[in-house]
Parts: sequence; structure tokens; C-alpha cells
Amino acid sequence: MILAGDIGGTNTRLAYFEARKGRLNPVVLEVFPSRDFKGLEEIVAKFRAAYDSPVEHAAFGVAGPVRDCVCETPNLAWVVNGNRLAQDLGLPDVHLLNDLEANAYGIGELGPDDFLVLSEGDPDASGNAVLISPGTGLGEAGLIHEEGRYRPFPSEGGHADFAPRDEEQIDLLRYLLLKFERVSYERVLSGPGLYNIYQFLRDTGRAQETPQLSEQMRTTDPPAVITKSALAGDSEICVRAMTIFLSIFGAEAGNLALKVVATGGVFLGGGMPPRIVSKLREPGFLQAFHAKGRMSDLMKAIPVRVILNDKTALLGAGRVATDHLHAC
Repeated sequence: MILAGDIGGTNTRLAYFEARKGRLNPVVLEVFPSRDFKGLEEIVAKFRAAYDSPVEHAAFGVAGPVRDCVCETPNLAWVVNGNRLAQDLGLPDVHLLNDLEANAYGIGELGPDDFLVLSEGDPDASGNAVLISPGTGLGEAGLIHEEGRYRPFPSEGGHADFAPRDEEQIDLLRYLLLKFERVSYERVLSGPGLYNIYQFLRDTGRAQETPQLSEQMRTTDPPAVITKSALAGDSEICVRAMTIFLSIFGAEAGNLALKVVATGGVFLGGGMPPRIVSKLREPGFLQAFHAKGRMSDLMKAIPVRVILNDKTALLGAGRVATDHLHAC
């Protein structure tokens, strides 16, 4: 049996897979609220107590940088130690990798119905690809195209410095610099980032927060409130916050594509894109993605797809464990 994990700042997903004829078949899957536990070891123990099966290989995609088989997760007060997990599981080793790298490996396990095409690009597109995933944080990864297949590699590009593109975004940066010592893209391209944009609009008087919204913010997750209202179109401040978010998202997706010449495609993953597909289809995202001056024609040839399958990282971790691709 293969044990695979997708460890995020909000949820931790664990699954057992069986490998048959080169394909991964899920046996059981469970989702745990990450912040309800002290660490991954506790979740793994609970999962195995409920589903007792011998584990042959294990891999975990973790939201954070992995060094020497250890990850200190930036959005959780956890230290994930691959060697300790291997001991707990009675294995010689485990495969510990960045969660976006796991997502990138998982793309190869998906079918056509697992994607929504935002831009067809060049029908004969090939070459490197990239993955950008806003959710609890902002994840980025690359896929190098070599010998007819993709080789994923991790990135912490979500923590690169935020670069505003117009006067309003410059003011947003100034506002955020009063709150944070440093402003990364994750501060604006994530669930909490969407809320930061909303607060900027509210606190600078650019848009008004209604008493109803204020009450909802106290009792419900603010990014969820903003997203719901923006999709419904029933709140000016939420619509404006989402519009700014999408413009920055398109620009950074384009930045990432340029950095690795991702002529093979850009994949939008994470928790947010599948929920805001109707907004991604509006002009703002792709306009910002294509607006790269002398590189605009190159950008228009790049396919852009939304990943709809929320098990992609689990599948990727399962593939890594099955093929022994990334042992610590």
C-alpha cells in the first residue's frame, strides 16, 4: 500500500493508493483540519489507526521549503521531519517534497476533464510549463520539459517581492508596508491576501464596508465572504477587491511563465482558482497575463488551464512514492 499526503495550511489530506498497471487507484482518503493537530505525525497516527494497512512506500507534499528532509511550515507551527515519519512508519525512508512540486507531479495523472481551459494558446504548444496556486498561501513550481516528459522542480516564488503595476497597486504596497516589514506576492495572492486588498480599499476610503459585511467578517472566514459577494456581484468593495486580486494574479502568472519560458503552458492550481472560474473568465486576468510589452505575442501563445481536481497533490505524492522519485 502507498501512503500519500497533501499537507496544507488549512487542510491535510491523506490517502492510501494501490498501483495497478501504471495507474494509481485510491483506496481510502480522509481530510483533516491542519490546525486541529500539533503536527503531521499525530494525523498520520490517527489515519493509520482508522485504516490499518501495511505501508510499502510513503510520500508527503508539504506547504513549505524542504531542506535535508525537514520542512518548517510557514503557515503552520509545525516541523515536518521525514526521517521521523519514516521511523514511525517502519520504512527505510519517506519522500518529502514541497506541496507544489507534488502538485506538479500530479498533473501527469490527470485527464482532460480535470482541466478548464482559460486560453487555448498555440495548438502545438510544447516546452516548459509552470504551476501557480493561491490558497492559504501562494505556491509556485516549474516543470522542465526534457526527453518528451516533464520534470517538476520546487520554488518559493510566492515569497518574492510584490511588484505593483499601476498607481492603485503602488498605494496598496504603501498600505501593506505599514502592516508588514516586507510585502511578498503571498501577501496579496492568497486567501489572506484577498482580505488584505479588501482592507486596503476599506481603510483608504476607496470603497465602503456595509454593516452587513462587517458582521459577516466577524463570524465567517473573511476571504470566503469576499469571494462569495464578489461572485454574486452584490458588494462593490468585494467586486473591486477581486478585480485587483485577478489583475495581480494574471501579472504574476505571466512573470512566472517568462522566468522559465513556459511555452508548454501555465496551470492554475490551489484552492482559489476553481472557486472563481467565472471571474477568471472575465478579461482582467488574461489581460494582465498577456501585458508583457515586447513579450506579449509569446504570452498569447501560452495555454492557460485551471486544475479542477483537488486531489492533484495527493496523486503527485503517490506517483513520487510509487516511482521512488524523491526520497530524502
